[in-house]
Amino acid sequence: MASDAYTLDRLRNLMHARKRTWHEKKMFGGDCFMVDDKMCFGTYKGGIMFRVHPDEGEGLIQRPGMELMVQGGKAMPGYVQAAPEAYDRDDDLAMLVDLALAFNPLAKASKKK
Repeated sequence: MASDAYTLDRLRNLMHARKRTWHEKKMFGGDCFMVDDKMCFGTYKGGIMFRVHPDEGEGLIQRPGMELMVQGGKAMPGYVQAAPEAYDRDDDLAMLVDLALAFNPLAKASKKK
């Protein structure tokens, strides 16, 4: 599913406001925001996927519109999927981006090919 331009602009504006360096990469049918060459968050299946500390994920999935990501029938600890209602409000989106950015230095980078 193509990324919605409004959501991408909101994400970019948050990154600019936080004075963070990132690059965008097309992945999983969406737009992924890479920070320090690691996937941080990105549009995915009509919502946004966030990479957060696994301990944070359990609390986040208690919120409306949030769920743990599942790939190939397996739950992915540390990856949460947010439906649009979970980030409609600017402060909710900012909180989710901030959690992903806070975890980024601890996240493992993908192996280089």
